[in-house]
Amino acid sequence: MRTAEAPGSSEVVNYAPFLLYPSPFPRVGLQEAKRVQYAVNKLIHSVATDFTFLEEVLQSVIEVDVFTRKLLEICRTVHKEGTSQEIHFGMLRSDYMFDTNTKQIKQIEVNAIASSFAGLASKVSMFHRWFLERQGWTVEQTDKHLPENTAASGLAKGLIEAWKLYNKQDAVILFVVEPETRNIFDQRDIEYEVYKQQPQVRIIRCTMSKVSKASLDSNSKALLIDGKEVGVVYYRDGYAPDQYTSDEVWQTRLKVERSSAIKCPSIQYHLAGTKKVQQVLSKPGMLERFLDAEESALVRKTFVGLYSLDMGEEGDAAVAMAMENPGKYVLKPQREGGGNNTFGEAIVDVLGPISDTVERTAFILMEQIHPQSHSNYIIRAGNPPHVENVISELGVFGVVIGRGKELLLNEQHGHLLRTKMMGVDEGGVAMGYGAIDSPYLE
Repeated sequence: MRTAEAPGSSEVVNYAPFLLYPSPFPRVGLQEAKRVQYAVNKLIHSVATDFTFLEEVLQSVIEVDVFTRKLLEICRTVHKEGTSQEIHFGMLRSDYMFDTNTKQIKQIEVNAIASSFAGLASKVSMFHRWFLERQGWTVEQTDKHLPENTAASGLAKGLIEAWKLYNKQDAVILFVVEPETRNIFDQRDIEYEVYKQQPQVRIIRCTMSKVSKASLDSNSKALLIDGKEVGVVYYRDGYAPDQYTSDEVWQTRLKVERSSAIKCPSIQYHLAGTKKVQQVLSKPGMLERFLDAEESALVRKTFVGLYSLDMGEEGDAAVAMAMENPGKYVLKPQREGGGNNTFGEAIVDVLGPISDTVERTAFILMEQIHPQSHSNYIIRAGNPPHVENVISELGVFGVVIGRGKELLLNEQHGHLLRTKMMGVDEGGVAMGYGAIDSPYLE
């Protein structure tokens, strides 16, 4: 990774934090997470293509959450004008912990935009296999306990499939990137995998500022940057409010959505990944609106308690639960990326002053999950390694492409294990909370 001191330099770098040994994770948990990913992919696509549902669900949130409101305004504009591209494309990551009380995986969230670490996770999996074999493990042992990780190659395959559907050989794939990103090498891994699988594809990297200078063909609505037609837009930026630094950035996002380029994610997919949608889908009978009975049962098994904080009796009851026993819950805003949630007694400080106001509707309340702890070495630059008591969070990557209501591609590709010290609430590696790991299947 690039360093915090020089986030724009690819010459001043250090290693990403990782675990010396693969961490124990129940085999049945990984199997179940992979199995349910197909239903999760279908669910996100079905929700995203139901504009009425999205608008209804987010109505209370947009009253107080400016970021979500602006995203929905773009969605409304495109819906009203008529879309120039009916194909939706998502590279999702569903995150879980294996709960010690229920002995099942429990969903934390679904990441719908800029889902990261497919590249570095694949490399850590390779490292752990190499490391254990250097200590005398046989190939049969590593094959049995260390699952193959196809995250980077699988996401690259998804980009290529979307590019093929755009059906123009000279169209480019655009990575929309931050002006400075420490995690650039994770992105490059996916880029190089695309070249390996489809050498004739050209990838360009542009910031939102650069994309703002792009033009739309008046007839075809093709997105043109420096004379190049963009077939696929892959966002590694645009998921947080502070990345929209001006009205020009918002207009740029609208311009891309108006274009005929295939977006990863489309604005609808972005909204389908909000925490409010997750909470509403946990209500009785809601999953059946989008999935069949078997798929609904698979997804529902992964849910913990999710509670609305909308104004009214239901929201009042949830506020009372949180204030009375904050250690049981997590307070979540409508955000992706690490560092946004509130845990434990801090919930009282955040929720208390707004408990009787409409401001509380910007959040949902979620029950805490209780994973098993274990011992391992976190290898982090500048910190001498020593044994830590740690817990792990599993992410499973999914690729989904659909045209209108029809699914064209529904696949599961690889995984990410993030491990952090016991007692640390957030788990994001880029935010400095967690480290990249791989599962040792038990």
